[in-house]
Amino acid sequence: MIELTPSQIAGLKLAQQGDLYPQSAKKWTHQNATVTYAKTDRWKERPQKIKFISAKTLEELREPGFLERLHFNDDAEKDVYAITMAGKIWLLKNK
Repeated sequence: MIELTPSQIAGLKLAQQGDLYPQSAKKWTHQNATVTYAKTDRWKERPQKIKFISAKTLEELREPGFLERLHFNDDAEKDVYAITMAGKIWLLKNK
């Protein structure tokens, strides 16, 4: 059984929502991620943070096979990553 840290679990859940694309400062998130606003805020709309994972967390999830590269002929630092079936199964069993 592989144990994951809370940041790795959050990264795996983020990858489950869609493919991860490189952003600035070695961060990875969805392709067109933008700041959203809370719809249930009574007083005013407050921006919700964009969820991202670091390059270190991405590598930690790639080693056991939870994430995979989609385009092998591109540069690894600019490539797109997606969740594998092993990652989906881990999420189903553990969280």
